Amino acid sequence: MIKHLIIIGVFSWASHLVAQIKPSTEIVAKGLQHPWAVAFLNEGRFLVTERSGRLRIIESNGRLQDPIRGLPEIESGGQGGLLDLILDKDFKSNRQIFFCYSEPGVEGNSTALASARLATREDRLEDVQILFSQRPKVSSKYHFGCRIVQDFNKNLFLTLGDRFFQKADAQTLDNHHGKIIRIRVDGKIPADNPLINRPGALPEIWSYGHRNIQGATLGLDGLLWTHEHGPQGGDEINQPLAGKNYGWPVITYGENYGGGLIGEGIVSKPGLEQPVHYWTPSIAPSGMAFINSDRYGKSWQGNLLVGSLKFRYLVRLNIKNKQVIFEEKLLPNLNQRIRDVREGPDGFIYMLTDERQGQLLRLMP
Repeated sequence: MIKHLIIIGVFSWASHLVAQIKPSTEIVAKGLQHPWAVAFLNEGRFLVTERSGRLRIIESNGRLQDPIRGLPEIESGGQGGLLDLILDKDFKSNRQIFFCYSEPGVEGNSTALASARLATREDRLEDVQILFSQRPKVSSKYHFGCRIVQDFNKNLFLTLGDRFFQKADAQTLDNHHGKIIRIRVDGKIPADNPLINRPGALPEIWSYGHRNIQGATLGLDGLLWTHEHGPQGGDEINQPLAGKNYGWPVITYGENYGGGLIGEGIVSKPGLEQPVHYWTPSIAPSGMAFINSDRYGKSWQGNLLVGSLKFRYLVRLNIKNKQVIFEEKLLPNLNQRIRDVREGPDGFIYMLTDERQGQLLRLMP
C-alpha cells in the first residue's frame, strides 16, 4: 500500500512539473528594423518585411542580406509602411509573392495589395502588379489593417483598417474602410463573393464592421480566422463569414480613449455578429497562427497563438466549438512587442518582434 502511495505521489509530482514547463525562445536573427511579417523560403531561409519599406532575406545562419530592389513607392510613417507578406501556394514553381503596404496618393494614403516575382538571383522583384488599392484614400497614419491570407482555392483575403477617423465607414458598403476583401490572384473578383449582386456594395467585400485587423490565418477547418484591435478594450477574435457585419463601431466591448461610450454604447444587437473571444483590457494583438504540428505536444495541437504588442507576451488559446476554453500567457519576460506569429514548414513557431533592433525568434518546446 505504501509503495502504491509513493508511486502515485511521484507521478502527481512529475505531472505537476510537466504542467509547469514553459517554452523558451531561440534567436534566429537580429538587427531588423521594426519587422512586420515573415515567410519561409527553402533551406531554412526567411523573407522578412521591415515597416520602413525594406524587404530582405535572412540566411539560415541568421545573416541579413541587402534589401531586395523593385518595391513600389511606399509611404512609411506612423503605423504605415511595408507590412504583410505571404508566398503564393505555388511559389516553388512560380516564385510569386504577395505583399501589402501603405500606398501614397494625391488625396492621402491607403492599403494596397501587390504581387511580384522574386528574381532567381533573389536581389530584386520582377513583374510587380498592384492587385488592389483601398479607397477612398485619406490623410491618416493609422489603422491600415494589412494582413493577407490565401485560402485553399488560392483566393486572397486582405484585411483593411477603418483608418481611425473614418470608423463610421465600416458600416457602409460603398468604401473599403473597416472591411475584409476577397479577390483572385490576378486581382479579379471571385464569382461567389457574398455581396457581388447587392446594389451599392463593392463586390470585393467579404465582411464588414471591422476596426483594425492585424492578425489573420486559416483555421484547421480551412476557414478564415482574424483578430482586431479594439479601442480602449474590446480586442476581438472573429471567424469572419461571407457577407456578415461584425458591428464596429455600433457595438463594441471597448470604450473611447480616456473613457466614454462608442456607437450605441451596447455590446450586442440583432443582425450584428458577436466575437468568438474578446479582451478587456486590450492586449493590442498582432499576428496569429494555429499549431498544426506536434512539436509542442499533442495538447497544443489545434491551439491558437496570438502575439501581444502591449503586454509583450504570447497568448495560447484552446478553442473548442468556437469557444475559448483555456487561455495561457506565454513568455511573460520576453519584454518585446510581438508583431508576427507563424508556423514554419519545420513545425516550429516563429515570431517577429517589433523593435528598432527587432528579432526573429523560434519558439522552443
